[in-house]
Amino acid sequence: MNHLVIMAGGVGSRFWPMSTVDNPKQFIDVLGVGRSLMQLTYDRFKPLCQPENVWVVTSADYVDKVRQQLPEIPVGNILSEPCRRNTAPCIAYVSYRIKAKDSKASIVVTPSDHVVMNVAEFQRVISSAMQFAGETDSIVTLGMKPTRPETGYGYIQANMAERSMRNKELFQVESFREKPNLETAQEYIKHSDYFWNSGIFVWNVSTIVNAFRMYQPAISRIFESLMDVYGTDKEQAAINERYAECENISVDYAIMEKAEEIFVFPADFGWSDLGTWGSLHTLAKKDANGNGLISQNIKTYETTNCIINVEGNKQVVVQGLDGYIVAQRDGRLLICKLSEEQRIKEFSAE
Repeated sequence: MNHLVIMAGGVGSRFWPMSTVDNPKQFIDVLGVGRSLMQLTYDRFKPLCQPENVWVVTSADYVDKVRQQLPEIPVGNILSEPCRRNTAPCIAYVSYRIKAKDSKASIVVTPSDHVVMNVAEFQRVISSAMQFAGETDSIVTLGMKPTRPETGYGYIQANMAERSMRNKELFQVESFREKPNLETAQEYIKHSDYFWNSGIFVWNVSTIVNAFRMYQPAISRIFESLMDVYGTDKEQAAINERYAECENISVDYAIMEKAEEIFVFPADFGWSDLGTWGSLHTLAKKDANGNGLISQNIKTYETTNCIINVEGNKQVVVQGLDGYIVAQRDGRLLICKLSEEQRIKEFSAE
């Protein structure tokens, strides 16, 4: 059976004031479409996975938000992390939990806060990758075809000469590269074998569990020892007691950079991890002057290249701005140059 894992534990406060530590971006309607980013993530996978096989791993602080926004999935499928330990322990926990229920599961793991513009192509790619992973002992990661020298993403270098015989769209991974500086990113995109690392992974449950046993035995032993309590009323107490013992490490460092049978699926379905207001401006539908108007009741005069997002149906009039963020929520108002948005955290902390 196909299982979906949504990682929704991040603090995601980069869209201040729309998002905060108490209400991270995955739980808000960033795009103004009536669904949060996490709900849109769930929606994309509906044709591929039944609700009873959807899992969400999140912080203990956000469990209630997940329950409210995804009432279709079983409450027992919302796994609560007692502390932050990065993506490797998160994925190990849910993988062993799924193994206890379905020892032959095919699993796709995705962040909760990404945007996909071409949903049909996304579903085709995921379906193809899941079929491949279900028939092999391989790990598949989705690589996005880069459109610009982006410094905010990690990169995957593919060996374009090593195409999978079982699925001609997949290539052996040559290497994973950390987020580069601008000069390095400009060099990467000159070559057709570099792709953005989407952080979306596909594998069967035996493959990922065996990978943890081989490459992260300390983490594996923790979750292996809890097999008897998964799905019982003792599970949360046991996780609360043992989770902090896990190393704080990403799945890229823990598994991906070590695994041998790992393939990249180059894809192009209008993807973004929406890490900045600038990335939202790029994706948003714009008026004739390049303004991304997320809210409904906005009028602009002599205003260009702005992103404007206010809560509710408040009337907003903006005149004379070029290249600004205008955002308002819960009594907080931000007016900031798009070019200076890296300072938002500094401003909001004062």
